[in-house]
Amino acid sequence: MSAMTKRTLRDRVNQRNGLLVAGAFNAMSAKIVADQGFEAVFLTGAGLANMNYGVPDLGITGLRDVAECTARMRDVVDIPLLVDGDTGFGNAVNVWQTVRTLEQAGADGIQLEDQTFPKRCGHFEGKSVIPLAEMLAKIHAAVDARRDENFLIIARTDSRAVLGFEAAVDRVRQFGDAGADILFVEAAESLEEVCQIPKLLDKPPLVNIVIGGKTPVSDAKELGRMGYGMVLYANATLQGAVVGMQKALGVLRRAGCLDEDPTLVAPFLERQRLVNKPLYDELEKRYSV
Repeated sequence: MSAMTKRTLRDRVNQRNGLLVAGAFNAMSAKIVADQGFEAVFLTGAGLANMNYGVPDLGITGLRDVAECTARMRDVVDIPLLVDGDTGFGNAVNVWQTVRTLEQAGADGIQLEDQTFPKRCGHFEGKSVIPLAEMLAKIHAAVDARRDENFLIIARTDSRAVLGFEAAVDRVRQFGDAGADILFVEAAESLEEVCQIPKLLDKPPLVNIVIGGKTPVSDAKELGRMGYGMVLYANATLQGAVVGMQKALGVLRRAGCLDEDPTLVAPFLERQRLVNKPLYDELEKRYSV
């Protein structure tokens, strides 16, 4: 991504009209997000853990896993790529290295959260958060580490479930004062809270809609009218993929065969289009001897 595109993304988020962003968990899912016309894609930590390792979102994956997946996504999509950096994989020094690594791998922004290690999905029970001063140090390190000033720092608090709504909003307000660009109160528990957050923050807020999670589902346009800079569906892709596989394999198991039914499987030619096989056919002809 060019510096101009990073600036365009920043300006788009600052409009606070609900930029709709879909999550992805590997290169193919990122390509599908781009192919469907989304303006940006988000590498979800839960998706990386669930779909690539078959484990829950409990801080099991590490920086190398995230960096490798970031680079693979960057190689196949041109839209802005935001990356879930979990807790930064350690203290403020680790955050500094995490930002350098992921920006070098092709990320255009990073999400950092204030959970203790090992972190857990924001909609799980049993979360705890680090002291405010420690999180502020991490944000300072992230701001110092980025090479491009338009690389976005998304600062998330998971303190709603631990300290209450007002304390969570106060936390992210201080995250913004420390230099974070986008502020994220995870797992708001009512529509009233969702409505209040943009009114209480000077910097663009993000809302994450986890299908089946604690935050009520709202239309992205309505969330934009409320003043959200970004509306994230981090796990819609992975949940849709799971259902698709279950449906197709269920038919195969019951019937003993599976034809090219577009309601169950992507047609063969569609799969080749998504992976840009015509390009490789052309390259093969160009370099044949």
